Amino acid sequence: MAATGGTDDDRARRGRGGRVAFWIGVAMMLVGVVLLGYVGWQFWGTNWQSHRQQEKVTRALQTQWKAADPRLEPKYVPKGQASALIRIPAFGKGYVVPVLEGITPDVLARGFGHFPNTAHPGEVGNYALAGHRVTHGEPLRRMPDLRPGDSVIVETANATYTYRLDTNPNHLVVPFTAGWVIGPLPKNPESGGVQPAQRGGQRLITLTTCSEIFHTDGRSIAFGHLVKTVRKDR
Repeated sequence: MAATGGTDDDRARRGRGGRVAFWIGVAMMLVGVVLLGYVGWQFWGTNWQSHRQQEKVTRALQTQWKAADPRLEPKYVPKGQASALIRIPAFGKGYVVPVLEGITPDVLARGFGHFPNTAHPGEVGNYALAGHRVTHGEPLRRMPDLRPGDSVIVETANATYTYRLDTNPNHLVVPFTAGWVIGPLPKNPESGGVQPAQRGGQRLITLTTCSEIFHTDGRSIAFGHLVKTVRKDR
């Protein structure tokens, strides 16, 4: 009769199987730790890094503006460089975020991105901006809190422009491919849909961000128009 513990071969196989299971378990734990670290970096690390970058860019831009160099006007600023500062009073007195030219990942990690080929601050047309809602400084995390009548203040080298929002960002969500929202006079292809007043010659602003924190296919949109321009004394 065979012994209760099985043959030597059986015990060896069980030993090897146990060691394999152990190391698989260790590998899964390590993968879990790496994934947790990645998630932690995305939600906290990138914000910390981006806030430092935003503060650095803001200070540098304010210093440059003291030189009164006409090349610092937004229309002359090259891609990837800062051209303006955004303040949204509804987000608090300390809210100041730089605007950089372009919408590349590097740009959006340092502040708002200004869509290429859209109007510059104060110009006729549509000054269209993009910003993260989560991670990378999340300048538009509280976008859903904005309402018609809220102000968006844009400071440049030579002037400060105050825009007033006309639409509720919760009332217009579009696919990320919906290019009409950044047109010179955005016209909603859906009859009766949210859009700016359809009048020529307007000076508009458009804010765009992810419509959901954990999903990036949709974009939440808010439109506004220029109500005040204050030139800086030089």
